[in-house]
Amino acid sequence: MIFFELFYTFFLIGLFTFGGGYAMIPMIQEQVVSKGWISESNLTDFIAVSEATPGPFAINISTFVGNSVGGTFGAICATIGVILPSIIVILIIAMIMKKFMKNKYVQGALNGVRPIVLALILSTALMLLIKVIFLKGNSFNGEWEFDIRSFALLIILSGMLFIYKKVRKKSLGAIKLLGLSALLGIIIFTV
Repeated sequence: MIFFELFYTFFLIGLFTFGGGYAMIPMIQEQVVSKGWISESNLTDFIAVSEATPGPFAINISTFVGNSVGGTFGAICATIGVILPSIIVILIIAMIMKKFMKNKYVQGALNGVRPIVLALILSTALMLLIKVIFLKGNSFNGEWEFDIRSFALLIILSGMLFIYKKVRKKSLGAIKLLGLSALLGIIIFTV
């Protein structure tokens, strides 16, 4: 039964989330933490690992949660659940693309969805910032304590990115940024 629940839960998450993987974080948090499948601290860890792992964020996080709850078959069920709505919608849109995109109601709906997607992404970023910098144990139920090391890492990385972009006139690649973050994390958190 847990396999169907994983599939169904992630199917709904995939169906009702607009704006990509980051926009689905609040919905994943609401669904999987409330069901007791994983803790908020584990979700924060899964978010970090999903970001650092190659591939789409939504697929990665659904796979990690599914594996945590139901092993390999749970990972498969959750992953298929989260991607199936997109596959269905893309196939339907591909069939009627020209007519569909010219429809003023569709354009109005897409214009109406954009602000909430931005709000979901910003709220997720703010939630992660608060968890990483201020919450001991990365749980909103935990103690509030300012973590100077996490704050220092954030400032160092932000400063380095700003300087790099100004000097080189381009952004630092994601792979280099993740490697640099991991290296600085080892230095700051283990020394």
